[in-house]
Amino acid sequence: MYELFKVRAERAGAEVHRFTTKAEAESYVVGLLQQEQISEEAGHLAVWAQSPFLDASFKERVSGLAGMRFTVSREDADNAWIGISQVDGALAEIGTLVQDATAIDKRLVSMLPEIHLAILDTTTIVADMPTWIAQTDVQKLGGYMSMITGPSRTADIERVLTIGVHGPRRLIICCVDNMGGEA
Repeated sequence: MYELFKVRAERAGAEVHRFTTKAEAESYVVGLLQQEQISEEAGHLAVWAQSPFLDASFKERVSGLAGMRFTVSREDADNAWIGISQVDGALAEIGTLVQDATAIDKRLVSMLPEIHLAILDTTTIVADMPTWIAQTDVQKLGGYMSMITGPSRTADIERVLTIGVHGPRRLIICCVDNMGGEA
């Protein structure tokens, strides 16, 4: 499933990276935050929605980076360069991420910053929407589901394709094979 997902997600403009372990993914995330020069300056913050990936030891490791926020406010998300969230799954057929975005912090970090870094457990990639629905306990779903396919794009401004007007300019997907612990 991963290979098909990667091809379709990249076709939609996403950047897809795969890691064998959570530790490898954590190193990538730290490197990306440093490369993107996260800082306390407005427009350079990084906001992170709470998730199982962000366990206590990793949170401690990245909390030393200037500009890192773990309590997400509308103001911080507006001033963020990178928003990070862990998504609930993916649909290989169309290269789409699935996220229960009932929690406002997940919506803010995935829609307002210039870059959305999505953490994806590769075991949660399924073939298509009917498969995802069949495997999902509908009673446990929240009130707001997001389907994310590539960076934000629109052609409603004089029918010219524009990236990043209504959301992130970049979507980076960090796929982790062995998430460890709670997924």
